[in-house]
Amino acid sequence: MKALWLACPVFVILFVAVSSGQQAARIDDAALTRAGRTGDDWLTYGINQAETRFSPLTEINASNVSRLSLAWSYDVGSGGGGQEATPLVSNGTIYGITNWSVVFAVDARTGKEKWRWDPQVNQATVRPEICCGVVNRGIALYSGMVFAPVIDGRLHALDANTGRPMWEARVAYPQDHFTITMAPRIARGKVIIGVSGGDRTTRGFFDAYDAATGRRAWRFYTVPGDPSKGFENEAMRKAAATWDIDKEWWKYGGGGAVWDGMAFDPEAGLVYVGTGNAQPWTFHHRSSKDKDNLYAASILAVDVDTGQLRWYYQVVPGDNWDFDSVQHLILADLPIGGRTRKVIMQANKNAFFYVIDRLTGEFISAQPFSYVTWAKGIDQKTGRPIVNEEAFYGTEAILIQPGGGGAHNWSPMAYNPTTGLVYIPTSTNNSFSYAAEPKYEPQPGRMTGTVRPAPTPVRPPPPAIGPKPIEGPGGRGALVAWDPVTQQMRWRNPGGGGIGGGAMTTAGNLVFQVLGDGRLLAYSADKGAKLLEIQTGLSSGMGPPITYRVDGKQYVALMGGVGTVTLGNAGPGNSATPFLPKLLVFGIDAAGSTSGQP
Repeated sequence: MKALWLACPVFVILFVAVSSGQQAARIDDAALTRAGRTGDDWLTYGINQAETRFSPLTEINASNVSRLSLAWSYDVGSGGGGQEATPLVSNGTIYGITNWSVVFAVDARTGKEKWRWDPQVNQATVRPEICCGVVNRGIALYSGMVFAPVIDGRLHALDANTGRPMWEARVAYPQDHFTITMAPRIARGKVIIGVSGGDRTTRGFFDAYDAATGRRAWRFYTVPGDPSKGFENEAMRKAAATWDIDKEWWKYGGGGAVWDGMAFDPEAGLVYVGTGNAQPWTFHHRSSKDKDNLYAASILAVDVDTGQLRWYYQVVPGDNWDFDSVQHLILADLPIGGRTRKVIMQANKNAFFYVIDRLTGEFISAQPFSYVTWAKGIDQKTGRPIVNEEAFYGTEAILIQPGGGGAHNWSPMAYNPTTGLVYIPTSTNNSFSYAAEPKYEPQPGRMTGTVRPAPTPVRPPPPAIGPKPIEGPGGRGALVAWDPVTQQMRWRNPGGGGIGGGAMTTAGNLVFQVLGDGRLLAYSADKGAKLLEIQTGLSSGMGPPITYRVDGKQYVALMGGVGTVTLGNAGPGNSATPFLPKLLVFGIDAAGSTSGQP
């Protein structure tokens, strides 16, 4: 007994040490603020709250990346759409989500499944309400929970150790033409999430939910509603003056969906989001030509505590071309004009790269990174586009570049502070033939206000500016290395595009790119020399790459494959060949294996 009692303090010490270790690994606000500094984990969509997708890891570098090979794979389950999600890594576990919102956790060393949770979406009912494909871009981790957006409009909190549901919140309903396809973000104990619904009769918004309880803290609408019902706040009152009341825009929803780009500055307390295009596409059916239609096609900064608008920058006032401004947002501190500026950066769908002061919303600069015909440029004093008059199309068709698919869409870009470059998955030769319908009559699956299929252009296109498309095979897409300070292209390699795959960069002088055709590529981050090309064999529905370290070894991971598509509406990555969806993990001189079958 005496020996036992003497051993008790040791037991207590060990228990406290283990408990403390577990508590230290728990993801809280401080951990998210530090996220990405060691490179061991990938805790949030963009690795950190600045969304840089830059890892400080150097074990895989320009000298040895050619030896990268498959370490293991995990079958993520039935498909039916592209795997666009960014997996997250914490404390030796990879967390992921499939296109139909099935969440899984696997061992980051071996791929052995730890748990799996299926929200059991009514696919037959929900699929027709999905705007642009059966996809899901990711999850969030915080306070021992996994926050999973479900495509049918639910937000779930799951126990990170077991997958057991902790709470459920109803963000929106598919019956109202809303779905959720974006990855949530965490900001000061709140789960921030937006809704998809572009090209439907929807009014865009994004919400903040208490991470502990699931109660909604606030909601911010991105466009004004029916003026006769009053306005939610002064921002909506101001916005209503920029729409044409005679055309009763609210009957068509107004648009402004929040379905991708988001970032958080914990020091400033600001949540940044990009908003979608106004609805219908063409101003003829929603407003006057001289109306800006706030806050569609904009970047918004909202106070994380109150949900009130602090500033906005409208990228495309009175958007007429489906130029959503929801693309990836990156925060950085850049030397501009002899001083350090806290900026937010975006490679927009409209083919211009924007640098904005993230504290005030002041426009700093913008230049084209791809071919442009809709505008002559951006006024460097006001930040407003100088639109070609011919681009304001009527019922006669005209070919415009880029088209609605954009020069850059949802594929994540990456920023490397060592090289000072942003790496942009780009569509270099993207166009669309626009023509306004004589009369707008909303119909399911055809809610844009433009003629479909696109008619043969009868008006000559406007003159073009910006980097010309790459000639030859693969030239319709490219990875563009862009200097945000000088607003110049440093290098460009063919392959990929603005939709599908994405980029990630590291301190090992590497930038990784995943292409929609299934290839994993690695380039030197400074010069763009190709160092690696792996055909994963998935060849469809590819998600962006990440990197992490476990047991002192660095790995690269990605998801891809669409599975067998039924009932249509699979979206980007649709393929007649059922490439079974997988999570793939690569390491240096790895011994290939397959494990963790569900």
